[in-house]
Amino acid sequence: MDEKIEDIEEIIGKYMQAGEILSTVRSEAKEKVKIGTTLLEVADFVEQRTIELGGLPAFPCNISRNDEAAHATPLIGDETVFAEDVVKLDLGVHIDGYIADSAITVDLTNENSDLVKASEAALYAAIDIIKNGINTAEIGAVIEDTITGHGFKPIANLTGHGVGQYLAHVPPSIPNRHIGQGVTIKTGDIFAIEPFATDGAGKVADGTLTEIFQVIGHKPIRLPAVRKVLKELEQYKTLPFARRWLKSDKLDYSLMQLEKAGIITSYPVLKDVGGGLVSQTEHTVIVTDDGCKVTTK
Repeated sequence: MDEKIEDIEEIIGKYMQAGEILSTVRSEAKEKVKIGTTLLEVADFVEQRTIELGGLPAFPCNISRNDEAAHATPLIGDETVFAEDVVKLDLGVHIDGYIADSAITVDLTNENSDLVKASEAALYAAIDIIKNGINTAEIGAVIEDTITGHGFKPIANLTGHGVGQYLAHVPPSIPNRHIGQGVTIKTGDIFAIEPFATDGAGKVADGTLTEIFQVIGHKPIRLPAVRKVLKELEQYKTLPFARRWLKSDKLDYSLMQLEKAGIITSYPVLKDVGGGLVSQTEHTVIVTDDGCKVTTK
């Protein structure tokens, strides 16, 4: 067999392995999302179970509730517990940098099943039409039409995304709404589709809380405490990390200095601007000639 083909098959195998681990962890974690359980307990379980099964977290476990759409993860020592919340559980697993990304919504209110179904139906409607040669505009149209058909709005300024080695977000963007012009998808493309449905405004903005960061550049750093944190970040390469993962002293100061220097960027919690409830459902897919393979099913 051609060496290049062998390499491709090995890489696809790692994407599939990451997806299998994620599927197991997602199923087990869903059962732990219960009223009275701490968010930190669930996040710790997700991240540790991922490691036990032979993977590594591709990003911090996101646990976004109610009007939060994304980028929420527990703080250091967080004692917050689940209440009657609409909970988005967004998980990432990687094998040697090859990423699986998936999300589910758990309705602890028992009153928002239609909202949950809207994002689920949109995801599967998109998966049904994906194949070599389809345009991302077609995917976005199907997602929006499905969500509005369920009586809700898509979140217009959130998208799905490609994944690359040690890169959680790369082109193409997969819109959750009708757009004028997209890009053509081809066999072998790997991306995450993640429809968000809301009974709110259909647009998110940054909240006040930030617990997730990512290394985006390199510069010499003079301050020893900041250098120590930067050294600790090397293990995550270009993948997102959580403040609670870090052990260094002067952590908040160091992260502030690293962001100021353009070495890291931060990801504030994203919230629906109308205060509406948000649901999310997500899978990672590999495009084939006549369809796609879901790595995270």
